[in-house]
Amino acid sequence: QVQLVESGGGLVQPGGSLTLSCATSDFIMSYYAVGWFRQAPGKEREVISCITSNDNIWNVDSVKGRFTISRDHAKNTVDLQMNSLQSEDTGVYYCGAEFGGVGCSSDDVEVWGKGTEVTVSS
Repeated sequence: QVQLVESGGGLVQPGGSLTLSCATSDFIMSYYAVGWFRQAPGKEREVISCITSNDNIWNVDSVKGRFTISRDHAKNTVDLQMNSLQSEDTGVYYCGAEFGGVGCSSDDVEVWGKGTEVTVSS
């Protein structure tokens, strides 16, 4: 079964940093749009950052200037560097991929990971 695997979550204090990684051994991620989605407690899952198959990048306003999405072609991963973390960033982070995708909609995601939990708390 084709799958993505997220890693890098954990407990961090406000103002701290984490780097999440989305990996797969099933396909070459460069050909896919890959998004990072967050599901905060009691809320619906929302896209927060994505990189399209032609490497356009989109970020939700709340993470602009703090989160950076990037591809690591050598490792076949898409990483999310998260700085200046706030309590509002707490949630389960999922990555999702769409072959040849040029957008960031969860409706178009073909492959999902199972998520990694991020808790921002003092």
